[in-house]
Amino acid sequence: MTAPLDLEELRRKIDAVDKEILKQLRERVGLVMLVGEYKRERNIPVYDPKRERDLLERLSNAAEHPLDREFVHNVFERLVDESRRIEQHHID
Repeated sequence: MTAPLDLEELRRKIDAVDKEILKQLRERVGLVMLVGEYKRERNIPVYDPKRERDLLERLSNAAEHPLDREFVHNVFERLVDESRRIEQHHID
């Protein structure tokens, strides 16, 4: 028999996952900023539509239950948009 679900415990677990997501986002943004510096030094445009399309397709194809392709695509599309904004701001 399984124990009854405890809403507060589930929320604590969600909070812990959110904290880990933030840690990973900080790491990703740090790398994005390094990419921006690399591009600035070499006069490479920030926006690379092929790279973004390939990234979104690869990640969407990797979606596993309970995630679906649309969810993964939408989340990463937003993440890429915000990363590009930060990269552009960092190199300006």
